[in-house]
Amino acid sequence: MPSIALFDGKEVKDEKKMNKKMALKDFEETEAALTEKSSDKKKSKKKESSKKRKESEIEEEEERSETSSELGEPVNLKSEKEKKKKKKAKVEPEAGVEEQERGESEHPNAVSRFRISVPLREKLKSKGIESLFPIQAMTFDMVLDGSDLVGRARTGQGKTLAFVLPILESLTNGPTKASKKTGYGRAPSVLVLLPTRELAKQVHEDFDVYGGAVGLTSCCLYGGAPYHAQEFKLKKGIDVVIGTPGRIKDHIERGNIDLSSLKFRVLDEADEMLRMGFVEDVELILGKVEDANKVQTLLFSATLPSWVKHISTKFLKSDKKTIDLVGNEKMKASTNVRHIVLPCSSSARSQVIPDIIRCYSSGGRTIIFTETKESASQLADLLPGARALHGDIQQSQREVTLAGFRSGKFMTLVATNVAARGLDINDVQLIIQCEPPRDVEAYIHRSGRTGRAGNTGVAVMLYDPRKSSVSKIERESGVKFEHISAPQPADIAKAAGVEAAETITQVSDSVIPAFKSAAEELLNNSGLSAAELLAKALAKAVVSAFLFSSSSNSLSLTSGTMCFFRLTSEFCIF
Repeated sequence: MPSIALFDGKEVKDEKKMNKKMALKDFEETEAALTEKSSDKKKSKKKESSKKRKESEIEEEEERSETSSELGEPVNLKSEKEKKKKKKAKVEPEAGVEEQERGESEHPNAVSRFRISVPLREKLKSKGIESLFPIQAMTFDMVLDGSDLVGRARTGQGKTLAFVLPILESLTNGPTKASKKTGYGRAPSVLVLLPTRELAKQVHEDFDVYGGAVGLTSCCLYGGAPYHAQEFKLKKGIDVVIGTPGRIKDHIERGNIDLSSLKFRVLDEADEMLRMGFVEDVELILGKVEDANKVQTLLFSATLPSWVKHISTKFLKSDKKTIDLVGNEKMKASTNVRHIVLPCSSSARSQVIPDIIRCYSSGGRTIIFTETKESASQLADLLPGARALHGDIQQSQREVTLAGFRSGKFMTLVATNVAARGLDINDVQLIIQCEPPRDVEAYIHRSGRTGRAGNTGVAVMLYDPRKSSVSKIERESGVKFEHISAPQPADIAKAAGVEAAETITQVSDSVIPAFKSAAEELLNNSGLSAAELLAKALAKAVVSAFLFSSSSNSLSLTSGTMCFFRLTSEFCIF
């Protein structure tokens, strides 16, 4: 047993022996390092092995040191520090490699690459947003750094978050944080103008969701809603005001909105404000800001008519930035949409439209556009579960209708042009236009309600062959229309079968044992293949709900039974 040195000055008999062991260990470490470099093919494997061996040696040494300390043996502190440094140096490069690999695989517009705070990142992640759209990525730093901006992008390309995110960051973590008003009765820091109440409500929802994540409040002001409730919110104090020009102007003139603390003003869909006659109201509101140099102005528009250019010159700073995702191209219809035309007289619409929905909606939401309020109401009454949306419906009911459509309480919305622009509703699979619109731009906006945010969709336009403007729309919108005839019973059955198959895939696997023996017996005794039996099962699943068609033709779905399906409640249920 080796002698143990105490701290009384006695000689350490095993000192030479310990030094010899340490020298041996240093030699082994050097040899291992040289071995690592000798073979590229086995480099990673040997690196891992060396790392584990080194960790094991250090752990053993630490255990010996702890034991020695308890017994009174002096510890070579310098040696221990050097070993720990070596260990750290070997581990850190590997961590750096992992970080580099992670960066290389990351999306170029990933949320993590932008100056977005943790609360907003988490909220974006909860909404399934991991990367920004081009218009959002290109404008984010410009807005956050304080530049005035003119942004051009097609509808459905994410213009709303292009100003919502950087504005919220600026108010909570950026340049305008220090001067932002707080407390009861505070004046707004942000004013957003939009042409319609539907668009205003949509933008307000984004400010409410994302602003709420960073402690900012917002309100939405539009006509048709009581003044008192809006006035109360403004007097209580608010950070962001969103609304239509007419109602915003009224509140300013009544003294309910104080623009003295304004940091941001946003004009969204500026070209549409021009079309709807808001020129005077918009210029009056923008002119109410006393010191325009203290306010950052953001203007977004799909097109740049002369008035929009005039606004940008008059109210935006001379060093404003411009982001243009449209360029000199003519406005084109979405390429994510399948564009279909179908000849149909006005008297046959109510019979053909249900078949189109069955064949092309894929179980998703459908928006049907009509030219008049009366036809919208009539068609909505004919279609099971459909709701109408037009100007004669009270605002409160319109809001209930839109909320129900968004939440999936009903899947078919029949609307006039009031819903044609700016609505961003998830999973609108099918657009039906009952007749060609008056201008190509209207067709583009309506068909653009589907195929949004990278999704695909279908747009069907009905037309009267005797007075068709299909060729003009096709030429000017840049689409190649697919010409079809009215769906036949076999087409409807096929579409219904696809829906039934989707329903079957959603049945829990836990029911299989209860029906497996019966299924096997049926397969053995029927003389049919598994695919043929499954086809019959799908047919039964379809008719158990009901299958309808406007056609006078019939379709036999069970042996010896013929059924005629009609739009009018004459559904045949087996």
